[in-house]
Amino acid sequence: MDLTTTYMGMQLKNPLVAAASPLSEHIDNIRLLEEKGASAVVMYSLFEEQITRDSDTLDHFLSFGAESHGEALSYFPEMETYRVGPQEYLEGIAQAKRAVDIPVMGSLNGVSSGGWIEYARLIEEAGADGLELNIYFIPTGIQMTGPEVEQMYVDIVSDVKKTVKIPVAVKLSPFFSATGNMAKRLVDAGADALVMFNRFYQPDFDLEELEVVPNLVLSNSFEMRLPLRWIAVLYGRLQVDFAISRGVHTYDDVLKGMMAGANVAQLASELLRNGIGRVGEILGGMQEWMEAHEYESIKQMRGSMSMKNVKEPAAFERANYMKVLHSWKPDPTGRLHF
Repeated sequence: MDLTTTYMGMQLKNPLVAAASPLSEHIDNIRLLEEKGASAVVMYSLFEEQITRDSDTLDHFLSFGAESHGEALSYFPEMETYRVGPQEYLEGIAQAKRAVDIPVMGSLNGVSSGGWIEYARLIEEAGADGLELNIYFIPTGIQMTGPEVEQMYVDIVSDVKKTVKIPVAVKLSPFFSATGNMAKRLVDAGADALVMFNRFYQPDFDLEELEVVPNLVLSNSFEMRLPLRWIAVLYGRLQVDFAISRGVHTYDDVLKGMMAGANVAQLASELLRNGIGRVGEILGGMQEWMEAHEYESIKQMRGSMSMKNVKEPAAFERANYMKVLHSWKPDPTGRLHF
């Protein structure tokens, strides 16, 4: 069974990539990920605030009461209590490269244009095989327009690509009004891959303390439908690699992602919840399914269920929405059923 795939020019032994998460803070976990079958690892994010220690910038972001990155388990702590600084992060990449044979990619979450450029270069110098730009931006200002936000993303990608030679992936938001066009602009700016999608964590209210509090909820498989749809829509229309990165928990999820057109599937919540050993279990399930359904390779199935290749491409558009609504019928008790 040929599970190999390519991602950003890298030859991978299978599509399972460990997404940016707290797991990669420890070298032993990275070794175990390789042992259990992961084909690559994305390191947890390096934040510009950690490097600049700009308390004014930090306070600005915290004042909006939202989590500031997808891998966060809490709000930013006080600056002196950061678990890792820039030198430790860069050394962590170097150690990971020495410890494993699979590709190790850096993850950067910046604030200023200078920060993206400088720290992208440092991550490349540390030996990373690739770089993932985790652009987590909440445009809370009412004067900032949609085109301004979009241009900010494009400029970041363009500036970073001019700075580094390693391949660059962009982890983007699903909330653009024209997702397809935004994806195209990022590819035109030089993105080697699109990671779909960033998972913005939402704050909650504590009714007893009357405080806005962080609330981390791990994903479930249902959340994968959003990136599944957009990868299927964009496959074959953009010359770029895709990573499906939201709600991937089972071998079924991975196979669906490949059929939509993804090159790789990124796992985070499933490994945090059920352990790194799930990588091997998912790979085993994939092989059994492929054998039972007479698939010889991942390449054979990639994009087979994309908008480009299915019999009814309207299933990805408005026609499917109307079909679903009209399929609900009341039973004699007045309850609706599907």
